[in-house]
Amino acid sequence: MYNNYDVIVVGGGHAGCEAALAAARMGCETLLFNINLDAIALMSCNPAIGGLAKGQLVKEVDALGGEMGKLADKTAVHFRLLNASKGPAVQSTRVQCDKQLYRLAMKAVVERQEHLHLRQGLVDELIIEAGLCVGVIDQTGVSYRAGAVVITTGTFLNGLIHIGTTKIPAGRAGEWASLRLAENLKALGFETGRMKTGTPPRLRASSIDFSRLERQDSDPDPQPFSFSTEALRVERLPSYFSYTTAATHAFLRENIQESALYSGRIKGIGARYCPSLEDKVMRFADKERHPVVLEFEGLDTEEIYAKGLGNSLPPELQERLVHSVPGLEAAEIMRWAYAIEYDFVQPTQLWPTLETKQLRGLYLAGQINGTSGYEEAAAQGLWAGINAASAVQGRPPFILSRADGYMGVMIDDLVTKGVDEPYRMFTSRAEFRLILREDNATLRLMDKGHELGLIGPDHYARMRERRDEIAREIGRLSEARIYPVAETLRLLADLGTPPIKNPVSLFQILKREELAYDDLRLFDGWAPIPDAFVKKQIEIEAKYEGYIKRQQESVAKLKSLELRKIPHDLNYDAIPGLSNELRMKLAQIRPGTVGQADRIPGMTQAAISAILIAVKKGEMEKAAKKSVDKKTVG
Repeated sequence: MYNNYDVIVVGGGHAGCEAALAAARMGCETLLFNINLDAIALMSCNPAIGGLAKGQLVKEVDALGGEMGKLADKTAVHFRLLNASKGPAVQSTRVQCDKQLYRLAMKAVVERQEHLHLRQGLVDELIIEAGLCVGVIDQTGVSYRAGAVVITTGTFLNGLIHIGTTKIPAGRAGEWASLRLAENLKALGFETGRMKTGTPPRLRASSIDFSRLERQDSDPDPQPFSFSTEALRVERLPSYFSYTTAATHAFLRENIQESALYSGRIKGIGARYCPSLEDKVMRFADKERHPVVLEFEGLDTEEIYAKGLGNSLPPELQERLVHSVPGLEAAEIMRWAYAIEYDFVQPTQLWPTLETKQLRGLYLAGQINGTSGYEEAAAQGLWAGINAASAVQGRPPFILSRADGYMGVMIDDLVTKGVDEPYRMFTSRAEFRLILREDNATLRLMDKGHELGLIGPDHYARMRERRDEIAREIGRLSEARIYPVAETLRLLADLGTPPIKNPVSLFQILKREELAYDDLRLFDGWAPIPDAFVKKQIEIEAKYEGYIKRQQESVAKLKSLELRKIPHDLNYDAIPGLSNELRMKLAQIRPGTVGQADRIPGMTQAAISAILIAVKKGEMEKAAKKSVDKKTVG
């Protein structure tokens, strides 16, 4: 019984930690494997959490009971609200964390979590019985059985590091690659591919001339990621900006064949939106310079993350490259930059629960699904962990639609469209981004987190109080009216806003862009609101009311399509009017709803109509057969 568990999670990165914690908190005896237990939740690249659209994912993970937001708040040393001058739909929080503090904080959380067991080891093989994944075998040959297995291998699956002509099998610098598990997945028939990412050099702070660089300090009054965070740490670290030069670009062009990326040694697909410096210089020849951002990796370390200097050059060329950047002429490299290739599984082979279609009981989360980024990984890990636990416990699957959250957008994109490059979350991917804001994630999703048992009663009660207060105050402002009398017109003029001609409510007045909630204090009917969160929600609801209503109407149309189910066993070969390409895609993806089918690339309205007719015909045939069977029995 020592090696029997409800859920096994393979990999202790951001996806694996969230998956294991979710399953354990739902009451499942859970085993978390990691190659090195001292590297749990280690940030392989920049120790930053959040960013454009990624901040929304972190907030949603927190609202559902995940851990990333809490630990980001606990270990952050630099805070920025991105797109602060733009509308709330595209605003996102980004923090720079202390790399080692984050790792140690997550290690402490998973070690102390009830029902969660840790094991240092390398998983080599899955145990398969009658089409069901029932466990794993580690490199020592020991078997571990479970009701569900979640694989979150990150860049470790057949990982290969490139530094110039040097190739090192590794999941990241200094750690083994997972080679036999990669072979096992291919042998089981999974369609796999190869992707590439990289990391820049780490520089020694005392060797950098910061006096020549542009300094950026943290936001003075940041807001936390987590609903549960009461106070942020007071220590802050600045960031610094420099730029590449014409000399940098000339040097790269002269030595481009020494790059592993441009010499043809790397076959994996890299991300267009996060190119290496080699790519930037070669693809954007018209650009005279590219930014280099220097960020501290922690409070008690000399290491500086040199964002913008990612490359796969040999070490001797990396030094010359770094020294060509202003302020870095004498910079000492502590860790070389490198590129890394790794295997991924095409995510169209997954159900929306992230369970594989080929093997029941097997779930995949994180970079193994072709995604990039800590935040995307954490969201998938939480999703997979919840669904693995739900399956073991006989509970309904956990699914969010595209109208419920960025998480729902991401999962639907992955399982419906697949990937041809590392997938990254963007606000532009979310068609309902005005109602899927970072600031309202708690209000949107905490009900579901509470239902799953991942949100405690105290936090849930506080959220409900806030939600009730928002509704109550909006109702009160809608009832409070002002009239076009001389005193009112004078007050409006003092506020720099146009006069009114007819009686209006304070809620209507608040719609004006130039007015904030506290500006209304001059009028009868205003009441102070000490909670900044409640105040912000009221202002957003007022100013974007019309836009929000239109998006809610679009959401209703989407949900009507999602309610129209498609049987998993529908025979697409028997449906007339479908192209061979669509038949292949439909058979592979097996959409569960008409809405999902409609989002398959290349889908046409004629094809949707044909599918609906086939579904209706199948329903009528089943109903007729059922009627005949009843008569026969009678």
